[in-house]
Amino acid sequence: MQTAVNISQAPTTRMMKKKIIFDADIGVDDAQALMVALAAPDVEILGITCCFGNTPLDNVLRNTLRVLKACNRLDIPVYRGCKEPLMARKRHAGDYHGKDGLGDVPDPDAPGLELLQKKRGVQAMIKLVNQNPGEVSLVAVAPLTNLAVAVQLDPNFPKKLKALYIMGGNTESRGNTTVCGEFNFVADPEAAYIVLDRYTCPTYIAAWEFSCKNSLPWSFCDRWLGQNTEKAAFMKKITALSMKKAQSADYQKEVTEGKGFNSCDTYAMAAAIDDTFITESEEVAVTVELEGKFTRGMMVLDYMELLKKKHKAFVMKKVDLEKFKQMFMDSLK
Repeated sequence: MQTAVNISQAPTTRMMKKKIIFDADIGVDDAQALMVALAAPDVEILGITCCFGNTPLDNVLRNTLRVLKACNRLDIPVYRGCKEPLMARKRHAGDYHGKDGLGDVPDPDAPGLELLQKKRGVQAMIKLVNQNPGEVSLVAVAPLTNLAVAVQLDPNFPKKLKALYIMGGNTESRGNTTVCGEFNFVADPEAAYIVLDRYTCPTYIAAWEFSCKNSLPWSFCDRWLGQNTEKAAFMKKITALSMKKAQSADYQKEVTEGKGFNSCDTYAMAAAIDDTFITESEEVAVTVELEGKFTRGMMVLDYMELLKKKHKAFVMKKVDLEKFKQMFMDSLK
């Protein structure tokens, strides 16, 4: 039977710098997660592997470089990952993030794709982890295609990770893309199934409904975006479209119950940055439905332990929102 776990009480290994690989489909909330990580003094981002998702892959790559330029961190390597799902049909999230994935506010001086690394994303992911065995946390906030391909190329890859942090899936069959499906898992259900089945490292999941219940108050967002810095001006510009969507009556009623702005990807990153961020979680075996007419891509929680899976994931329930707010404020200073 599942148990409530207080992660903050678990022992942790202290290192000089927390090494992170960020696997993302840079849209607005991915950008927020990345900027939070870049502002964390004890975090080293080894690389960013890009995947299709919120927008087509070339847009994701351009968006990643734009965010790094805004933070004066173009030294961080960016890699081209998978451009389509393993089996599912392609889908994107332009209605929320904008057609370009970053609010449809183009920058004529944006960095070009010639700045990308030559090595492909999946191979780079494997190499970086092999160079730092047991030290790398993988933060995955896109469809899980890159991760699924990585474990197929190197079956021992998950064992070399320190931990895996995922934004994706759902816990109450409450969809945001299909009737019962969250976007990242629905965008590549087979990849999500493979990852939840074969990644046996410590796994933490920020599911859709959880992020909705822990949204940021609008009054805080005004303070956060109102900071007098270039980073705040950049964030305010790229966030305007999604903020407008998020403030609509239908979205507030259906998603955050009127509470505020949901930066869903950033919860996974915050958990990787701060061991004490998660204050309560549920340890339970999880899988993904692949065949249902209405439930394909839905995350399934095995409370009755019928799947007989040895590996269980930590599904986030509660977090320290004050720490979350401080991370957001620091990210735009």
